[in-house]
Amino acid sequence: MGRSKKRLEGRTSATPRIGQDAEQTKSGQGQLRSPADALLSGDVGQAPSHYQVIEHDWVDTRLPTLGLRGHVDSDSPPCTGWNRFRVEAARPPGIRARANAPWYAVAAVCIGAFMGQLNTSIVSFALPTLQHNFDASLGDVTWVGLIYLLVLAGLVVPLGSFSDMVGRKLLYIYGFIVFIVGSVLCGLAPSLLVLDACRVIQAVGAAMLQANSVAIIALAAPPEKLGRAIGIQGTAQALGLAFGTTVGGLLIALGGWRLIFFVNVPIGVVGTILAYFLVPRSRYLQRPHRFDWRGLALFFPAIVALMYAVSFGNQTGWVSAGTVGPFLASVVLLVAFVTRERRVSVPMLALTLFRRVAFSVGITSGLLSYLVLSGTLFVVPFYLERALALSPGLAGLELAVMPGALALTAPFAGRVAERLGARPLTVAGMTICAVVLAILTMGKPAGVGLLVPLAGIGIGLGLFTPPNNAAIMASAPHDEAGAASGVINMTRSLGTAMGLAFTSLVFDLGAGVEVQAAGHVVRGFTAAAFFLVVTSLVAAGVGALRGGGELEPDAGNAER
Repeated sequence: MGRSKKRLEGRTSATPRIGQDAEQTKSGQGQLRSPADALLSGDVGQAPSHYQVIEHDWVDTRLPTLGLRGHVDSDSPPCTGWNRFRVEAARPPGIRARANAPWYAVAAVCIGAFMGQLNTSIVSFALPTLQHNFDASLGDVTWVGLIYLLVLAGLVVPLGSFSDMVGRKLLYIYGFIVFIVGSVLCGLAPSLLVLDACRVIQAVGAAMLQANSVAIIALAAPPEKLGRAIGIQGTAQALGLAFGTTVGGLLIALGGWRLIFFVNVPIGVVGTILAYFLVPRSRYLQRPHRFDWRGLALFFPAIVALMYAVSFGNQTGWVSAGTVGPFLASVVLLVAFVTRERRVSVPMLALTLFRRVAFSVGITSGLLSYLVLSGTLFVVPFYLERALALSPGLAGLELAVMPGALALTAPFAGRVAERLGARPLTVAGMTICAVVLAILTMGKPAGVGLLVPLAGIGIGLGLFTPPNNAAIMASAPHDEAGAASGVINMTRSLGTAMGLAFTSLVFDLGAGVEVQAAGHVVRGFTAAAFFLVVTSLVAAGVGALRGGGELEPDAGNAER
């Protein structure tokens, strides 16, 4: 026990990274403390006998007998048969012993982050090709992208909550496998309807990946380096977004649209292998309990209905039955969901997360930042192709400047946030976006006059996103890291849909009926840019409400 205690103390920093247990013991001052806190204080005698060190962390060895667990008691017989697929495998001892082992885990998560954004960007670029090959209407082919987004947004939070119980590494690895299977089926689809169905499978895999990505990083990286770890993930996402149009065009030219799905297979296989060997087993898991399936039955259709209403509001009319109906249904279902979650003993989503100012501020400002990102990516191509008469290929290259700048800025922002905290960088980032977008409303920029502002928007978003996500994860209890990660990624999906819908609406209103004429396009672009200026300022104002200080986990985490 003495040797194990030394190994534990060697890994502890400002915030103990130890397994949690529901039992509490009394300290000398009469305050409730977890058994793990007793270990840290040196009072080993207060720790229950069922705690032991596994992968340098204290974990409850009784838990494997209660259901699916991420840890296996080293004294228990090895899992055999199908049971081996229900538990998380330990990393090789040579990997665990390395001082930079946490960064190996970050690298494995970056593979999934890159693949997800690359897939989204490629499929969006390929929609005209799919329309031509399947001889379909634009409305029909739009569902190839929309159905993926709907399923992803609806499942990412429930799967994050589920992973907090069964293991984040376990679901992350299976997420790669499901995504690979879905990609292969998409590439073999004989019809547009079958392709839509296969995109549902692909979206389930993507939801399993995204629900656990930030959580794995937050619990694997040293607390004092959380900002740079999430910054590196942001770079991987931005690179996937930037390369999507170029890679998509190349694949379609080489072998047709099916290659845009098959390209996910080798990336996914590499990601699966790296996750298996490099990602540590889950810590801070909740005790096994019955999953809140009724909560899921309310939450999933509520999010899908909301996404549908936002996505099709421009087409069906914002006051039409096709928009108002799904929106009202979403409101009713969300109210029922919140009512239920407040009453059940073990909810699907702990609403107490939103009582934390840092969490609520981060989620709200993050939603607005994703709106600005997707809105800019939507409106700029119209301006480049119709106002400046650039080819789609050249327009795509110019637009890639923005995610490229984001990719370069994100690691720097994460590193600086570790010293200054999230508030200065998030406020500065969205303020930069507002100033740059305001400059775009003052004329008809072209060439360098447009590339520099696009880079400025990328820098602003790069300064904002990693510190904001790091602050969100630092504010969430460790045993709810999966749920928090899921909320972050659901926010990204909602923000993306809102950005496309609302920016498109403002653009149409500004341009008028002649959306093909250069002069009308410029007016629509100006109106949309002004709308994004206001949104950026609101995001900066909300971000200013968060507390100051370094990116350290909330004090409440140590009590859970």
